[in-house]
Amino acid sequence: MKNDCVFCAIAAGEIPCFKVYEDELVLAYLDINPFSEGHTLVIPKAHTTGLLDTPEETLAVLLARVKKVAAHLKTALCCDGFHILQNNGAAAGQTVGHIHFHIVPRRNGDPIEFANRPGDMEHLKALATRIGVCR
Repeated sequence: MKNDCVFCAIAAGEIPCFKVYEDELVLAYLDINPFSEGHTLVIPKAHTTGLLDTPEETLAVLLARVKKVAAHLKTALCCDGFHILQNNGAAAGQTVGHIHFHIVPRRNGDPIEFANRPGDMEHLKALATRIGVCR
């Protein structure tokens, strides 16, 4: 891996992922340790650590893509709602030092918990196919 940052390596194509959306600035892909089915990460391709060091222009583009991908997931998964999460620093639960937003699909009656569970790669592959790529 050329990149020290795992998310930069994913954005560069050095590590495979199940893409949900991609353009020249942003990548969205399924989390391999999801909180719920369809849990998706949205990252800028350019490295910044967190909310406070990310340029305003990047945040504006990133949040617009979060909205677009969330709408796509809501339709594709027929979920009732979703959480948008963004952690800053280890004390807040940030485990990768690259700004990212979590889109966590929810259905009525789901317990509200944020516990990563190892994802089944075959299920994630099938889910990515079912969701399709957001346009």
